[in-house]
Amino acid sequence: MKFDYSAGFIVYKMVKEKAMFLFLIKQDGTYDVPKGIIEKGESAEDAATRETREEANVSVEKIPFFKRKGRFSFYKRKERHLKELTLFLGRFKRGPVKISYEHKGYKWMAYGEAMEKIGYKDLKEALDSANDYIGKKAEIDKINEDYSGLPKRAKKWNLSRTFVQGIGPVNSRTVFLGQAPGAEEDAQKIPFVGRSGKLLDSLLRRSGIRRDCIYITSVVQFFPPRNRIPSRKEIVLCMPFLLRQLKAINPKYIVFLGNVSASAFFNGHKAVAHHGKVITKDGVTYMFTLHPAAVLRFKKFEVIMLSDLKKFSNIMRNSADL
Repeated sequence: MKFDYSAGFIVYKMVKEKAMFLFLIKQDGTYDVPKGIIEKGESAEDAATRETREEANVSVEKIPFFKRKGRFSFYKRKERHLKELTLFLGRFKRGPVKISYEHKGYKWMAYGEAMEKIGYKDLKEALDSANDYIGKKAEIDKINEDYSGLPKRAKKWNLSRTFVQGIGPVNSRTVFLGQAPGAEEDAQKIPFVGRSGKLLDSLLRRSGIRRDCIYITSVVQFFPPRNRIPSRKEIVLCMPFLLRQLKAINPKYIVFLGNVSASAFFNGHKAVAHHGKVITKDGVTYMFTLHPAAVLRFKKFEVIMLSDLKKFSNIMRNSADL
């Protein structure tokens, strides 16, 4: 049996707020996306970019965190091939579309039409996932736009005016929820990139949890000067935006990092007293653990937090969500 590894892009553009997807028409009349073999020395993303350019003459803006992998087998000259296909999602940047000799045409199609014309089950599933992702991302982008304007609308504002939005796949099954951005996060506009973030990365790796598969954000998404704890009034002011974000993402799991995020949802729950505790409510599984900043201050807490995250990793693995 021969193994093949291919990669490509699901290419789309927005037309009157509707996603239109690019499909190439093969010589046999079937519809497919730009894709091809990953050559030696190439990453999957490199191959997808090259193949999209060679097969359709277009460049795309890769949408972060979206990636679909599928495997299927076929026979060629009586030899069985097992192919692994990695698909990324890319927003159309430049054209015009010019097809390669392998194809006889192309068509931009809306989701509904494409689902009717596509013959491959795996490609239908990938398109369905991509269309859902585009919708979720647009919703999150709109919420973040509203949220980022909060300092201008609030009567009294004692936080930074720099908005630090969450990061990760907007269709993630898991959200990690911290307290608020720190000074480094405020500077880079990315959550958990300072010392606490680096420690969290290490703990996630050791627990078998991939950071690029989880969505990470905070209860308050503006830096409290002097790294103070956000006030109750500030939390209440920011909470409606967080709830809108969570509704859009619709996670199955939420992990509370520290007291602030835990008490925002479960009053009276403290990170140290309730670490490792799991609560399922309204279809969502919540877990309590420490904030990595506390681990930096008290080294003995590292064993506790690592144990909690390993427990959570096992929960996801047993539910086939890891």
